[in-house]
Amino acid sequence: MTLPAPTAPAAGERHRGSIGRYLEEFRTGDVYEHFPGRTITETDNIQFSLLTMNFHPMHCDAHFARKSEFGKPLVNSGLTLAIVLGMTVGDVSGKAIANLGWTDIKLTAPVFPGDTIYAESQVLEVRESKTRPTQGIVTVRTTGKKADGTVFMTFVRSVLIPKRGHGVQDA
Repeated sequence: MTLPAPTAPAAGERHRGSIGRYLEEFRTGDVYEHFPGRTITETDNIQFSLLTMNFHPMHCDAHFARKSEFGKPLVNSGLTLAIVLGMTVGDVSGKAIANLGWTDIKLTAPVFPGDTIYAESQVLEVRESKTRPTQGIVTVRTTGKKADGTVFMTFVRSVLIPKRGHGVQDA
């Protein structure tokens, strides 16, 4: 069975979701408030830390962490980066051909198990590719915030995005 492109009208009462945007849909200055947020659990933190072989006791030893300036375990910053990045996919990179890189990753506040985090991305630049006529590059600054509004992370990411009619879904 061949499925129509997600942006094609579906027959009757049938509707198909879509993810991401084509290059033409991005505008410099636009801000995407990614939804939903995510509450990070102690289990998330310990499993991610052990899976990635980050055995720092601040992530997985509550007794050790109680003696620190924070008084409790910290969420592994690799986990918060992965979750915040994942939150952006639906709005920024769902149609992407490739991530081109991350720069200026800043960790500005601690995140603890039980915190709920949110993210938003502002489009910094949109340009056509110089070597790929059916694609372009979108650069965004993403900000991770806790539910109380505390900014805990920012980073800049560039993504290779297809023009309308040239995405994988359009093939």
